[in-house]
Amino acid sequence: MEALKEIANIAGKGGLFRIVKPSRAGVIVEALDEKKEKSMIGPTARVSVLKDISIYTDNEEQSKPLGDVFLAIYEKYADELPITPKSASNDELADFIAEVVPEYDRDRVHMSDVKKMLSWYIILRKYLPEAFETKAEETPEASAPEAETPSNAIEAPEEKA
Repeated sequence: MEALKEIANIAGKGGLFRIVKPSRAGVIVEALDEKKEKSMIGPTARVSVLKDISIYTDNEEQSKPLGDVFLAIYEKYADELPITPKSASNDELADFIAEVVPEYDRDRVHMSDVKKMLSWYIILRKYLPEAFETKAEETPEASAPEAETPSNAIEAPEEKA
C-alpha cells in the first residue's frame, strides 16, 4: 500500500495523520478525520510512518508489513469487521488476527497492538478508501512498469511543492 508512506501515527496523539510537508521546525501534518486540521509536529515527537510498521510472524521473514495485513483484512472483511477495537476481548482479538495473519507470533504480538491496528484500519477505510482500491487494481500488474508510472508521476509534484 503505497499510501501508507505518507500516513503516520504520532505518539501521544490519537488517530492518524497525513504527512503534508517537512519544514525546518519539524513536519506539517493533517489529521485524518472530519476536521482535517493541520498542525506542526516538532522534531522531538515520535512519528511512526505506517509503511515502516510490521507485525511479528513465526515464518522465515519474521514480520509482515502493516500494509499487507490491512490488505488481508480488506480482502476478507472489507467494511464488515466482525469485531470492534474498543469492545473486543483479548480472545476475540487473538481469533481475529489469527484469521487474517495465521502465522503471527503469539508471543510478541500484543492484543493492544492488534486493537490499535484495527482502529487504524477503520480510520483508513473511512478517510482514505482509495488506498485499498488502488492496490487491489494494481495487484495483477505489479510487475508491469506501467503500474509504477502513475505513482511516480504523482510523487514528483508533491516533492517540489
